[in-house]
Amino acid sequence: MEEELDLSKFFDNLWVTIVWDDPVNLMNYVTYVFIKLFNFSKEKAHKLMMQVHTEGKAVVASGTREEMERVVQQLHEHGLWATLQRDDHGRV
Repeated sequence: MEEELDLSKFFDNLWVTIVWDDPVNLMNYVTYVFIKLFNFSKEKAHKLMMQVHTEGKAVVASGTREEMERVVQQLHEHGLWATLQRDDHGRV
């Protein structure tokens, strides 16, 4: 008899950090923060910044809840509006 793999425990540990568009921060500054905090290339940071600007939000990181809480705190320290949320099987 094969044992069923319970993926619910795995998915319960997946969280994402979302950066939201705001009327305060300049696009160049948001790009700079993404490069500084996440070590993204300039191109990737710019692409995510444009997603925030045009779509209103972008997922910038994923991991455990504890990791994403730290990331959100770092983004807040840099003045960005960020939240964390459970990643429901890759759908945010």
